[in-house]
Amino acid sequence: MHWSSECVAVIPCLNEEAAISSVVEGVRRHIPNVIVVDDKSSDLTAKLAAGAGAEVIRNESTHGKGAALTAGWRRAVERGFSWALVLDGDGQHNPEDIPVFFLAAAQGDVDLVVGNRMVNAAKMPWVRRQVNRWMSRRLSNAAGIYLPDSQCGFRLMKLASWSTLTLQAGHFEIESEMLLAFVAAGYSVKFVPIQVIYKGERSKIHPVRDTWRWFSWWHRAKQKRERHHS
Repeated sequence: MHWSSECVAVIPCLNEEAAISSVVEGVRRHIPNVIVVDDKSSDLTAKLAAGAGAEVIRNESTHGKGAALTAGWRRAVERGFSWALVLDGDGQHNPEDIPVFFLAAAQGDVDLVVGNRMVNAAKMPWVRRQVNRWMSRRLSNAAGIYLPDSQCGFRLMKLASWSTLTLQAGHFEIESEMLLAFVAAGYSVKFVPIQVIYKGERSKIHPVRDTWRWFSWWHRAKQKRERHHS
C-alpha cells in the first residue's frame, strides 16, 4: 500500500489556531496530503493550516463536526484518494501514532481502523472516561461486537466503503453513527491502541446541547434498528 499517494488526512477544525500548524506538520511527516475543513473559525485557523501545507475548505457558516468531515471526505473522493485518515485539530491526537493505523490496515481486509484510548484510560479526564465507557457499552450492544472506544475521532477509513453508506449526523454524534453503520453493513472494524493526550484544552463538546443531540440520534437509530428487525 502506497499510503503517501493513496491516503489523505481530513481534519475538521473550529478555532484551533493554537495547535493546527503543528498538527498539520506532524501529519505531513507521514503522508503529504492534508485537507483541513475550517468550520468558520473566528481566528487564524485557516491561514495557519494553509501555511503548514494543507488544502483548506472554509465553510461560510458553522455546520458542525459531522458536516465538516463529510465535506472533507467528499473532497478526498474527488481527488482520487482511497483512504482518509481522520484526526482532530486540537493536538489531542498524536500524528506519531499514524503508522499504527497503517500497519493495522495493511494486515488484512479492514475497512475502518479506530484509535483506542482506553488502554490508557486513567490519563483521560474522569468525566470523559465515564461517558465514553457508558456510550461504548450501549453501542457495543447495538452493534453486537465489542467497541472499546466508540468516541475516539482518530480513525482510518476506506473511502470506497464509506461511499456506500448514508451518514446523516452533523455534529459530534458522527463517531457513533459511523461505527454502527460500518458494522451493520458488514464491514471490518479494528481498534488500535493510541496515546492519550489531554492538556487542559477546553472541549468543543457542549455538555447540554451535544448530549441532547447524541440522545436524539440514539433514539432515532434505535427505532430504525427495531423496524429493521421487526
